Amino acid sequence: MRIDYVLRRLVLFVIITWLAATLNFFLPRISGQDPVRERLLEQSMSGGYVHTGMEEMVERYEQEFGLDRPLWEQYLTYLGQMARLDFGYSISNYPRTVWSMLLESVPWTVGLLLTSTILAFAVGTVLGALLAWPRAHGIVHFLFPPLLTLSAIPYFLLGLVLIYVFAFQLNWLPLFGGYEAGTFPEFSWSHIMDILRHAILPGASILLSSLGFWALGMRGMMVTVQGEDYMTYAEAMGVKNRTLFFHYAIRNALLPQTTQLGLALSTILSGAILVEVIFSYPGIGTVLYNAIRQFDYFLLQGIIFTIVLGVTLATLILDLIYPILDPRITYDRQ
Repeated sequence: MRIDYVLRRLVLFVIITWLAATLNFFLPRISGQDPVRERLLEQSMSGGYVHTGMEEMVERYEQEFGLDRPLWEQYLTYLGQMARLDFGYSISNYPRTVWSMLLESVPWTVGLLLTSTILAFAVGTVLGALLAWPRAHGIVHFLFPPLLTLSAIPYFLLGLVLIYVFAFQLNWLPLFGGYEAGTFPEFSWSHIMDILRHAILPGASILLSSLGFWALGMRGMMVTVQGEDYMTYAEAMGVKNRTLFFHYAIRNALLPQTTQLGLALSTILSGAILVEVIFSYPGIGTVLYNAIRQFDYFLLQGIIFTIVLGVTLATLILDLIYPILDPRITYDRQ
């Protein structure tokens, strides 16, 4: 791989990250709303009275968060903080920092979405390959219509159906939350089982909605691969059906699926946000929803920048490891 290509990709990565960070800074401020004033008014109204020194409190908090400075100075400070991954304090949850809230919520989202995405990828890829394989068992073809139907249903709608059937009607699984309300998180077998029970419904909604997508993509690639010369040659040489399926067909059809998996994993923090909101799951989606609702500048900036950084970094890594995944791909000039 040429060094100049790697350098160009790194420069492009920096430029895209800077542009995304700039939009992340200016877009919330276009609305003209004052997050500090909105938060203080909300607190005063919930208490049943209005503070007489509201303006003084607003000025004091704006100084604390640096919102009283000129916009260009705020922007330069913001870029420096983003370069250090320092997202500052949350306005709506002061004095909690954005980092502490991210560290608290990210494991829930990663645990739920990472498991669901990898399971959907593995099962969907194998099913898609079998659907396109002429010597596969006939029962596999009966699975395709239900998978396509489920893939057309959004995560959150399927989640509502699962809640109604399994939590509300049958009462088999909990309605919402990450664990039983009123319990204190601890490292014990009973608490782990409680967490798993609460993760079944949101995980199932993501898994069932994704299987058809992975299966359809793999089926298309397998159909293309079966027409290649090396497949015809291997079959003519008497290669066993099992070896032909796994080592020749799936191995060569897996590259686009791997690319899509990398992009799906890079957006894991933002994926299925509505699912977390519907199930009141304590993940990054619920935190992002509350940040939007409370117009929390710094919490929004921290979450969105983390998502953008993950997507661009995953794209860069995938681009650089393509020659390793497929030796036919090269960035060297001929």
